[in-house]
Amino acid sequence: MPQGPTKTSRTVRALSDRRIDAIIDRLHDNKPVRRTFPGWGRLHIDRQLPFLCVYRRPPRSTDTATDRLLVAEASYALAPGTRTFHKSLVKLIEGIADVMVDRFGCFLVVEVWAGAEGAPTRSEIPPQPGFKVCVPRTDDLSTTVETLCERLSSIRTSKQKAEVSVHRTSRIGPPSLPPLFSSMSFSRRGLYIMGVEVKPVYLDAGNGEAYPLLLRSLKRQFRRALDQAFYEFSVEHTTHQPTHYYALGRRAMVKAVWDIDRRLAAVSNSFDLLLEATPINAEQAWSEFRRRRFQKPPTFLYRPRPVDPGKMKRLLYDIHIDRVEDPTLMHLFLDKQLELDRQLTMLQDLGKRAFMYGGLQLYGEVRAPLVALAQEILDTTPSRSRIDSRGGFLTPTEFAEMARAEIAWYTERDPDFTATVEIRDDLYAGLMVSHGRLLIGIQSRIPASRAQALIQHEVGTHMLTYFNGRAQPFKMLYTGLPGYDELQEGLAVLAEYLVGGLSKSRLRILAARVFAVHSLIEGAGFVEVFRALDRNYDFAQRTAFTITMRVFRGGGLTKDAIYLRGLVRVLEYIAKAGEFERLLVGKIAAAHLGVVKELLLRKILKPPPLHPRYLEQEDAQKRLTEVRKGMRVTELISL
Repeated sequence: MPQGPTKTSRTVRALSDRRIDAIIDRLHDNKPVRRTFPGWGRLHIDRQLPFLCVYRRPPRSTDTATDRLLVAEASYALAPGTRTFHKSLVKLIEGIADVMVDRFGCFLVVEVWAGAEGAPTRSEIPPQPGFKVCVPRTDDLSTTVETLCERLSSIRTSKQKAEVSVHRTSRIGPPSLPPLFSSMSFSRRGLYIMGVEVKPVYLDAGNGEAYPLLLRSLKRQFRRALDQAFYEFSVEHTTHQPTHYYALGRRAMVKAVWDIDRRLAAVSNSFDLLLEATPINAEQAWSEFRRRRFQKPPTFLYRPRPVDPGKMKRLLYDIHIDRVEDPTLMHLFLDKQLELDRQLTMLQDLGKRAFMYGGLQLYGEVRAPLVALAQEILDTTPSRSRIDSRGGFLTPTEFAEMARAEIAWYTERDPDFTATVEIRDDLYAGLMVSHGRLLIGIQSRIPASRAQALIQHEVGTHMLTYFNGRAQPFKMLYTGLPGYDELQEGLAVLAEYLVGGLSKSRLRILAARVFAVHSLIEGAGFVEVFRALDRNYDFAQRTAFTITMRVFRGGGLTKDAIYLRGLVRVLEYIAKAGEFERLLVGKIAAAHLGVVKELLLRKILKPPPLHPRYLEQEDAQKRLTEVRKGMRVTELISL
């Protein structure tokens, strides 16, 4: 961030001609420019673009927030508003304009400043945001102005809708500073200028300090409005024809971004909440429960916690995410920080009732429509089926060999796909992917009829998105964007259907998990849930125990409701012409699909290097085509 006003900022030196020439030479070669100005300020230009945002800080100003509205842009100049700096700043902008006009035919300068009034007093909170758009008296920028005003009008802070007005004038710039260009310059071929006066609702009128959350929200929305106006200007007036306004966003990242991403990943990789919450005595607990005639809940034992949650939280909040200029990335980082905080709290609360409340924050509520769908599945699908046992069962060793063969197929296409398979005696039964490892319980019995479906669930989804995420520049794409579990599990269950392996009994188990989680939240105990699954829904006793154990482990893990909910949302997304490839970029959440699209268009993220093997199967493609037409969960049963 640019530094606040200092003594040196009152005696700012002008930019030397040599320094200006060096900047212009870099732009001629389409090289990025990031230069600090003497005293205060910065010039940042990602690449050749047909626009530049400008903020000039008035002398003796105590405003340390308005400039932060622009630092997310791909092309901006933050400069001191002193007289000594004025001429050199104008010369620099004219030099930039010459390069961009030669490249694109036209160039737009948008100057932003804070209004003299508008900082809210405590009696005026919540404040209403406001903008005054200052434009030349000509109609040359009519569509750009219209787009900007429309987008600014959609801005809301503290539930207050922005008020926007247009002011036509021959003098564009802050009232206290000389204009960057005289009215005669407006007629200069290819150069356009606009101004935006911002009502400083993000400043406390009493002490001049910024309201950080309000400023963060306004910054993100303001950048969107500017980028959409720049898109309209580019398409209407220049030879630059971006495919989307996202494509005008920043591509170059400062070192702070990579440092924050690395440190968040280090905290995330230091523990695995799901593994730590999985009992290591499942078989003994089942024997104990059966011996007591299912009258008393079993006692579950867990692994020693690998980290001190309190110490990890100190490391977590020592990561200064406010150093990130890009609001999209800042939003992701802040969400990830909060998610890790909640996971560490759950790790601390392992075995306690409070563990469940942390899970509700992480995985969300179980709402009535999901409960109704689960009940429909439980009521309408057969309670017992011979299909899952058709062909017998695979041993853990046999299934591990299948998994290794599938991994080898991916490794041939990408040597970085370095997944491993482990048969674990501390899992007893079941499958789990943890940090690129497939863990198989030592007593697992895998139905041969569903082995391929489970391979695509674990290897073709969880492992594939993990290693696709590792191919991205951000570690968050493989450690997982905040809330990624739901989309991951929904996509993994869909993969089971696409290879023809989603059986009635499998879907019924997913519905039973929703029932069990809902019952847990409503206050039911372990024995009560087990009895309902055993007696009311006719599950085999061992199956009923496994479902109940999964939900009550750790003190109550509500994660198991996301399998069915995730499947519903994946089906909705694909039916709305959602891009299937976007789901494979890494471990992402449904809430971040728009963000992923933005980062792909900005070329910060790359298309996924690997696609699921099952997409090469004709039957899988046919099923995916049907899903695109729209299908309910109950229509997916394939066995």
